[in-house]
Amino acid sequence: MASKVDYDYDLLIVGAGPGGYVAAIRAAQLGLKAAVIEKDKPGGVCLNIGCIPSKALIHQAEIFSSIKGLSDMGIKVDQQAFDYKKVYAKSRAAADQLSKGVQFLLKKNKVELIQAEAEQISKGQVTLSDGKKLTGKNVIIATGSRPREIPGFEIDEKHILSSTGALMLQKLPKSMLVLGSGAIGVEFAHIMNAFGVEVHLVEMLDRILPLEDDETGEVLSKSFKKRGIKMYTSTKAVSQKAADGKLEVVLEAREGKQTTLHVEQILLSVGRVPNTEGLGLDKADIKTDKGGFVDVGDYYQTSVPGVYAIGDITRTPLLAHVASKEGEIAAEHIAGKTPAKALDPLSIPGATYCEPELASFGYTERQAKEKGINYKKLTFPYRGVGKAVAVEQSEGLVKVLIDAETQELLGAHVAGASATDLIHELLLARSSELLPEDIANMIHAHPTLSEGIMEAMREAKDGAIHM
Repeated sequence: MASKVDYDYDLLIVGAGPGGYVAAIRAAQLGLKAAVIEKDKPGGVCLNIGCIPSKALIHQAEIFSSIKGLSDMGIKVDQQAFDYKKVYAKSRAAADQLSKGVQFLLKKNKVELIQAEAEQISKGQVTLSDGKKLTGKNVIIATGSRPREIPGFEIDEKHILSSTGALMLQKLPKSMLVLGSGAIGVEFAHIMNAFGVEVHLVEMLDRILPLEDDETGEVLSKSFKKRGIKMYTSTKAVSQKAADGKLEVVLEAREGKQTTLHVEQILLSVGRVPNTEGLGLDKADIKTDKGGFVDVGDYYQTSVPGVYAIGDITRTPLLAHVASKEGEIAAEHIAGKTPAKALDPLSIPGATYCEPELASFGYTERQAKEKGINYKKLTFPYRGVGKAVAVEQSEGLVKVLIDAETQELLGAHVAGASATDLIHELLLARSSELLPEDIANMIHAHPTLSEGIMEAMREAKDGAIHM
């Protein structure tokens, strides 16, 4: 009879980002002895050099932009004393506060935080860079991702920045070229433009925010154009070199026409790559694909029993809230519970924090057409929403796609003020299998922006009242 193995922990988690620390806390709640190994600050990219500090910058940018509103009321503001270092300091204070909050939560839930770097992960064991070996009956890999580089535009965080370098700026450039117009790219374009930086936004595909619905993406595109952000779609950057104290960048449109720009800095926002190298996964027979992403099952199990992988190192949307939910599911499975299976990709909300905001889930109209889905489109413009007009934020729309026969919600897309909060009413409706009439018949407080959702849903049957 085999002898019982004594492990240091029931669960070892490598990485204390939004996936890792949530998995650890959930495991502790379920009675498991858990530890998190983290080489940097708890909270991962999201809390320290991603979601939180960038949203702090966006908040400060919006306060700065409101100066124009004060001018319209006859109030003059002297901007000569503006100091971007103070904006930077506020963003770091928010990140530090929440990172310390994660440490508190881990301690409160009796999760051990081990400040170290993992060098080898295998079944039942993690070897640290100093040679120390820790054993765990189960292991979760949650090492996150880093910015992708492209040849000829290598990141030096001085002239060519990653999102991390852009967050760490304490002095703004006069001009910036942003390569890539996904959520990260457009958010930084929004921030820089708000603070007076000349912004050039380059996208290889035919529109900015190419993963969003065409109509909602167009709302942001028009807003950016109005604000003076120069956009180059169906265009790629082919070269860059130093010239007269600036960077000379050559852009090439799809038809071959070239344009030369001179900017002080370039921000590279062309995607992210998983942090899976240097962990010895191949030696442990943990399977990864050609991109370095770990292959996982319904509960985020890897090819090795007892080893799980969550978050940005798997082929799921690289979003903090996705990593957190995956961490919960993996921890529950390890604890012997029966969690929900892998996340439904059509029920994952996405959020882009510009002005106006964008939020969505499910099919875009383009995807629905490509799949031959018989759908009906329900829309309502923000200009028909009383509160949107009252608070001078009437730019945008609510757009919902439903099955033309069953009226099931297939996707929802909101562009406008508070879109990133409003989307959840629609997502709850989908997850609860509600029909458009259920939302249309529900009393919505007046005046609220959520009335736009109610009005859009009325389009499924009787038609909107206020349009």
